Amino acid sequence: MDISQGEAGAMGVRLRLAFLLLLLFLLRSLGQPVWPAAMALALRWLLEDSTCCVLLGLALLAWPWLGPWMPHWLSLGTAALTLALLPAQLPPGLRWLPADMAFIIRILRLGLDVRARLSRQPPDTFVDAFERQARAQPGHAALVCTGPGDCSVTFGELDARACHAAWALKAKLGGSVGPHAQETVALLMLPSQAIPALGLWLGLAKLGCPVAWINPHGRRAPLVHSVLSSGAQVLVVDPDLQENLEEVLPELQAENIRCFYLSHSSPTQGVGALVAALEDAPADPVPADLRAGITPRSPALFIYTSGTTGLPKPAILTHERLLQMCRMLSLSGVKADDVVYTVLPLYHVMGLVIGVLGCLELGVTCVLAPKFSASCFWDDCRQHGVTVIHYVGEVLRYLCNTPQRPEDRTHTVRLAMGNGLRADVWETFQQRFGPIRILEAYGSTEGNGGFVNYPGRCGALGKTSCLLRMLSPFELVQFDMEAEEPVRDHRGFCIPVGSGEAGLLLTQVLGRHPFLGYRGPREQSERKLVRNVRRPNDVYYNTGDVLAMDCEGFLYFRDRLGDTFRWKGENVSTREVEGVLALVDFLQEVNVYGVSVPGCEGKVGMAAVQLAPGQSFDGQRLYQHVRSWLPAYAAPHFVRIQDTLEITSTFKLVKSRLVREGFNVGVIADPLFVLDNQAQAFRPLTQDTYQAVCEGTWRL
Repeated sequence: MDISQGEAGAMGVRLRLAFLLLLLFLLRSLGQPVWPAAMALALRWLLEDSTCCVLLGLALLAWPWLGPWMPHWLSLGTAALTLALLPAQLPPGLRWLPADMAFIIRILRLGLDVRARLSRQPPDTFVDAFERQARAQPGHAALVCTGPGDCSVTFGELDARACHAAWALKAKLGGSVGPHAQETVALLMLPSQAIPALGLWLGLAKLGCPVAWINPHGRRAPLVHSVLSSGAQVLVVDPDLQENLEEVLPELQAENIRCFYLSHSSPTQGVGALVAALEDAPADPVPADLRAGITPRSPALFIYTSGTTGLPKPAILTHERLLQMCRMLSLSGVKADDVVYTVLPLYHVMGLVIGVLGCLELGVTCVLAPKFSASCFWDDCRQHGVTVIHYVGEVLRYLCNTPQRPEDRTHTVRLAMGNGLRADVWETFQQRFGPIRILEAYGSTEGNGGFVNYPGRCGALGKTSCLLRMLSPFELVQFDMEAEEPVRDHRGFCIPVGSGEAGLLLTQVLGRHPFLGYRGPREQSERKLVRNVRRPNDVYYNTGDVLAMDCEGFLYFRDRLGDTFRWKGENVSTREVEGVLALVDFLQEVNVYGVSVPGCEGKVGMAAVQLAPGQSFDGQRLYQHVRSWLPAYAAPHFVRIQDTLEITSTFKLVKSRLVREGFNVGVIADPLFVLDNQAQAFRPLTQDTYQAVCEGTWRL
């Protein structure tokens, strides 16, 4: 593979530095001073060239007076070579050295603290940290729920709820719960039951019992699959989800799964009720030896993948991983007097682990919204004195799309942390709502690595350095778009991409960075692993994400491997096309994907769009915009207008159903348009045109 210009430049700098280091070593061995070369280095990198030349000129003029103090000619010669050989600016890798070192120190301190806590007997887990906070500040607000029927609970009250739950479940369920039982308790809860559900979860954690949080929007087959794949023998259900439970109850009972409503009574035969037992149970502290059987690698939580490309899979989160993830708040600079606001669901890592659990670990108040509302977001922040907000996906863009208000900058929010923020939204958000620090991070529920954009570079998802890469090795490699797997060289190893080039992210699986995968058959976890990446028998986790890294170590998201498609021999990034179409004023939301066309190799671009309020579709304007901004192979050939674009519970656009439906006018009731080069417009897609496309008589 050809070496990129960036790599060649970096190699040249390294050779110059090596040459100078050798020269300095020789100077030192001859007993000559090396400080002139160090001063030359400072002049070259800390001052501009013009200032450097002025200082050298003054030194020449003052030579008669400076001569007696000047060092040996060898040292002066080395200083001159330093000025001549080194680049006028710091090498990109060194420019961020102070920030890199500060972040590495924080990471190492966090890792040592987690290791020390988990090496105790029994291990000091997240529930131990919560109990310490409850003893230290029992009257401090732990959770505040917004929306209809606002309510809050203090650390002391939440701990009492957890103790009630632990004793009640231990008595009612007997051997079905506990660290030695090997079974899981599954929770199926709506956001309105957040505080009771969290009390139940913490009570189970006091017993050392792993818990599976199930998406309450799942029904029938996906719901049955979620419960069964978790290995749960007990399912606790929100009473408002009675219909969901009764649809699948016979299948669950056939697997001997005991079901309970979190209510005083049960309207369903064969389903128990838990609240009375919770209220009658004592609030006595739960001894830590009841969870003495757990280890750092014991499962603590099962969080499900989104399931947008298949049935959800329960990712295993161990006690070690939970401690590492919930410390993200302290790593981000969140203090005990902060107030954190999250609109994300509790069955999502950002909402439950980094949000709620991170706050309980630090003793911080967490404000929970039952659902995301762009119109209520800032009102909630002002009412509760919020200083830190969580985002994921497109949350901040939805806030930017709301009508401007005079009080947009009247709030106390200082930090926004999350992932999936586009550069244009980043800038717009800060311009409109004030200089809020944005901390963008990258990671996945089941992944074994991640990145943090700790310097705050707009548009970057994270940053790395040579030291960080030693601690958490990864590779960006060439990939096959159709096969959705890495490309290999003649030796069978993966091929790294150059600086600035898009590559598939693989993170190395090591003892300190294990990949635990999913609960269930090992095969589904094995499918996420890639072997023989850089050397024989090494193992990497395939993230499925396409990233690019610049010469300074900043990483940028390019696309999801399944979302990127190939057309006319070129790779098309759906994210980039979405960014271009989003510039059209009559389009409010855009979702780009590739669809199959009979007789054509690859997939052709299609866009599902939502029109801005009061706007109509202008096929001629969109055609001109597409032709001006996009190469021909990236231009979408079909447009589908929808009233609203479907998103997941974590604010990601859903593409799978749209891809299946394609551009079939017989299946889709939404208005469809096709790119017509002769008319220089997107015009309505008729049955005749659809037939011509399928038969190959319409030129794409």
